[in-house]
This record gives sequence, structure tokens and C-alpha cells, in this order.
Amino acid sequence: MFTLLQSPLHQMNETNNISHSKKRQRKDDKQEENDSDASNSFGQDGSRKKKKILKGFITSLILLEQQEKSDQEEQNHASNEEKILFEANHKKRIKTMVEYYGNIQDDHVEIQETERNKRKKSRAVAGAAAVSAASNGVAAIKGIKDAKHGGGAGGQQRRLWVKDRDKEWWDDCNRSDYPEEEFKKAFRMSKSTFDSICEELNSVIAKEDTTLRNAIPVRQRVAVCIWRLATGEPLRLVSKRFGLGISTCHKLVLEVCSAIRNVLMPKYLQWPDEDNLRKTKNEFESISGIPNVVGSMYTTHISIIAPKISVAAYFNKKHTERNQKTSYSITVQGVVDPKGVFTDVCIGWPGSMPDDQVLEKSALFQRANGGLLKDVWIVGTSASWKDKDFLENGDNGILFMKST
Repeated sequence: MFTLLQSPLHQMNETNNISHSKKRQRKDDKQEENDSDASNSFGQDGSRKKKKILKGFITSLILLEQQEKSDQEEQNHASNEEKILFEANHKKRIKTMVEYYGNIQDDHVEIQETERNKRKKSRAVAGAAAVSAASNGVAAIKGIKDAKHGGGAGGQQRRLWVKDRDKEWWDDCNRSDYPEEEFKKAFRMSKSTFDSICEELNSVIAKEDTTLRNAIPVRQRVAVCIWRLATGEPLRLVSKRFGLGISTCHKLVLEVCSAIRNVLMPKYLQWPDEDNLRKTKNEFESISGIPNVVGSMYTTHISIIAPKISVAAYFNKKHTERNQKTSYSITVQGVVDPKGVFTDVCIGWPGSMPDDQVLEKSALFQRANGGLLKDVWIVGTSASWKDKDFLENGDNGILFMKST
């Protein structure tokens, strides 16, 4: 009986266990389905966000690239405009400088002619005044003196008042026995060279004595100019040294410089002929070992007072930075032979012009392009050439060695 009762109870317990197991299984399956749905939903949202972020990033890159292209185009456009404006201003400046130099030369000729006419008129007026004074006022005194001397030669003529200045220093230098070394130290040349210059310029700068005053001797005229050029001493001190007025010294410097340019320069500053070129080539080759060299070129600057026209063209940046004050200059391009004797010069271009442009504007460059320097060379240094040890400037025979 007990066994029979125990069997149904056991069956009921098994049935209940199976039922509970199925319920738990269904519950677990349902939970897994919910977790799977949530996971899928989260994955889809994350993918959408990533796509959105990537799309925004790509859009930003495209916009940045477009902006960069636009900025580059604007920069190129502005650069082209600046370049065009710079070239136009450069051409305008060059034209202005050429016109300015032409006007200066014309004005200089006119001033010289005007001064020459003024001197002639002043001499004529002074002579007429002296004659009139002599005939009207001095006649009585002259008659008295003639009577005292028994009717001899006439008395001393009337003269203008001239300030008595000390000329001891120049009188000492002008002595024939003045030491050669002292003279050369003072005037940067020998006495024979000085005498030669005076002899060459005598017919051009000599003046005649007048009834009013004695003319300044030729040697003193030349000495004032040479001293001023050799030492750069202020005119105030030059005036005291030579016993002359400041304005007189200034006038003498200009007159003698003009005479040197018009008389001595065409005579002595000449390009060598074929025979002298052959000697020059041999001398250069013996010194440097470079064949067919006929000249050595260098360009330097001469400081000047700021001009009233085209001031910027004469501004010297290098001198300004070195001296710590604004400087202006003109250029001097020179060619010398092995002995240091000048054979060609180009003077007067503005200080802001680089050496290569000064060369291109010189008469030597034009003659070289015409065949003057065929099969020969002129050597020099220039900071304009940086990337090569030397540069052959076409076929005109001008060779630049890089500065060291």
C-alpha cells in the first residue's frame, strides 16, 4: 500500500520538476532574446554615430582644402600685382635718374658759362671804374707825385682792399728745396707729378692780374684742389692753410676739377692699344697665372650730401648700417692695369644701384658687347654672384670671380 502511494507522489514530484524546468527555460530564452535585441539596437546606433562623425570630418577636410586653395589664389594674385607695381616703379625711377643726370650736365654747363660771363663783365666794370676813378679823382694826386719826381713814371695804381691772410704754410711747401717726402706725404703725389699737372692745366686755369688785385698763381690753384681731394679737409681749414677765402677755395676746387676732367682725363685715361694689351696680358698672367686678362675691375661708393631730387635712389643701405646714420653715395667703377693705372672709369650712378647694373650701364660694357674685349678678359669681384665660383657674362669678355 505504501509502495503504491509512494509511486504516484514520486510521479507528481517529477511532473512538477519538469514543469518548473520548462518555465525556467522559457524565461531564460526570453531574457536572451531581450538582451540580443538590445545589443542589436545599440550596435545600430553606434554605427550611425560613427558614420555621422566620419562624414563631418570629411566635410571639414574638403572645406579646409577649398579655403587653402582660395587663400593661395589670393596670395598669388596679390604677389603678381606687387611685382607689376615694383617693375613699373623701377622703370620710372631709372627714367627719372637718366633725366636727372642729363639735366645736371646741362645745368653744369650753363653755370660754367654764366660764371665765365659774370667774371668778364665784372672785370670790365672794375676796369672801367678804375679808369674813371683814376681820371677823375686820382689825377690830382698823380700830378703832385709826378711834379715831385720831376715828371717821372706814374704813381702806384689804385687797388681793392684785400684781407691780409697768412700764407706761410703754402709758401714753405712751394719752395724748390722743400723735402720730397714731406711734399708727397702732404699732397699724396710727388713734386714732379704736381709740376706736370700744373703745366698741363696752366693754359686753362691761369688768370691775369688786374688793376684791382693780383691773380692767384696756377700752382696755388692746383694745390688747393689737390689738398682738398687728398685729405678731405673742410674748406674752413683749407682757407686758413693757403691764406685764401673759403668761397675762393670752393671755387678753385670746382675749376681745377673741371679742368682735370676736360684736359687730363681724355689724354691719360685711355683704353690700351693692341701692343699695350699684349704687354698687359703678359704682366697679368705672370702675376696671377690667368691668361688673356687685360684689366681688373672694382666698384666703390663715394659719400655725398643728400640730393634734393631722387633722394631714395642715392640711399646707401650698407653705409647706413655700418655708420649707424643715414648715408647717400654715388658709385665709381674703375678698371686698372697690373700697375694700378686706370684704363676706364664709370662715375656718378646712384648709390642704391647694385654693381651689376652699374656695369651694364657703363660705356665699357657697351663697347664689350660691340667686340672690344674679344678673346680677352676683365676680372673682378662682385657679391651679386653667390652660387658659382665664376660667371661668364655672355661673350663680351667680362668675368666675375666670387668674393671670398
